[in-house]
Formats: sequence, C-alpha cells, structure tokens
Amino acid sequence: RYLNSKRYSKNTIKTYKEALLTFLNFYKEKLPSDITSDDVIIFNNDYILERKLSASYQNQIVNAIKLFFTKIENTKVDVNLIHRPKKYNPLPKVLAMEEVASIINALQNSKHKCMISLIYAAGLRRSELLNLKIADIDSKRMQILISKAKGAKDRIVPLSETGLLLLREYYRTYKPKLYLFEGWNENQYSERSLALVLKKGCELAGIKKPVNLHMLRHSYATHLLEAGTDLRYIQELLGHKSSKTTEIYTHTTFEQLKREY
Repeated sequence: RYLNSKRYSKNTIKTYKEALLTFLNFYKEKLPSDITSDDVIIFNNDYILERKLSASYQNQIVNAIKLFFTKIENTKVDVNLIHRPKKYNPLPKVLAMEEVASIINALQNSKHKCMISLIYAAGLRRSELLNLKIADIDSKRMQILISKAKGAKDRIVPLSETGLLLLREYYRTYKPKLYLFEGWNENQYSERSLALVLKKGCELAGIKKPVNLHMLRHSYATHLLEAGTDLRYIQELLGHKSSKTTEIYTHTTFEQLKREY
C-alpha cells in the first residue's frame, strides 16, 4: 500500500514485495523489529551466496530491505550499514540488423510481426509496448506517446512509415478496443506471451543464440549510433535519465571508434 501510494510501477511493487518476503521468511522466527544489521550480512552469506544467486538479485533484496526498514520505527537495522554487491556492468548484447529483419520477416501473424517490429523500431521496453493504447498512436504527426514510462516520465518516439503500415494491417484484422495489443477477452497482452512470440520468431529465423526482448532495444540504440545519430538524441529516444546510461552503447560498436580515430 505504501509503494502504491508513492506511485511505484506494478512491476517494481511486485519485485520489492517478493524480495522482502524472501528476506523476512529467512527470519520468520523473529519480529521485524528484532532484526539487526548483522542479520542482513548473515542473510547475504547464508542465503544469497550459498545459492549462488546473482548480484542483481542481491541488489533488489537490498533495495527492498532499506526501504522497508527506513519506514519502521524502533528498528535495530541501520540502513546505512547495509552494503551492496560490487557492481558489474556487462555490455549490452546486440543483434545485427539482418538478424532483427529475419526475426520480423519470419513472423506471419500480423499482431506478432507488429509487436516485435515496434519494440525494435521505436526502442521500447517490454512494458512500454504492452501499456500502449490506441490513442497513443498519432498517425498525423507520425509519433508514438509513451506514457508513464520508467521513472514516471512521458516521452515521444517517432513512428516510421513501415511501422504505420504494419499497424494498419494489424488493426484491420484484430480491431483492438483499448490497448493497442490485446490478448484473450480484450485484456492487455501478457509479458509471457510476448516473450514466446520472440522465441517463435527466432526459431523460424534459425537464430540459435539466446535472444530476449531487451536485446531489440539495445540493438535499436546501437544501430542508431552506428548510423551517426547524436548520443544525446538517442538518450531522449530511450528515455534515459542519465547520459551515462546511454554511453554504454559506444562500447558495443566499432563504427563509433572508426569515426573518432
């Protein structure tokens, strides 16, 4: 209820709830008010490290613990003493343009083709695509409104002519009512179903390596950079708060190095 009142996203609330539940269940014999900072260290060693869980998962637990114990009175946990795992910044995994095209072209269903095409061509996050409503598509100005994206920000991204043609073909066939992409009973299309669409496209295209939806967004940014698009503009298109987040794409392309040297 607290997170909801602060307007955290549904996905963040779900992640924090599950992370906090994992931690509190580890100490189910203790009241939260009796848990100490040392208990957090024990948990990191005896639960996180023992199970060889990732640093990113540990970081989610830390976020949930710090937020929870900041809001509890008379706690014995000093949130300032809770340490985070050493940060690891892997390079984004990127597909070649030909690979992206082969995945999209392999999909014959107009809805499936349109969803995967839009994620790549507009650099969308998975949730941003699924939250799109019909009213967010402006065919007159050739743009898409992304409402309440990560960080509770709105942004506008361009809509290509090819994207518009795909959308029109899809709309004539499926005629969605509210959300641009709907599943059964006019409900919002599910994240699992979208992931399965991409998996099917990769199988049909003969792509064997692991591919996930976020790789399409990474590929979009990298291909823009390789085409000479200004990094600041890419930052705006992706909705990154910090330019440092966008700068990671300079490490995924040799084209940038060629221009600089």
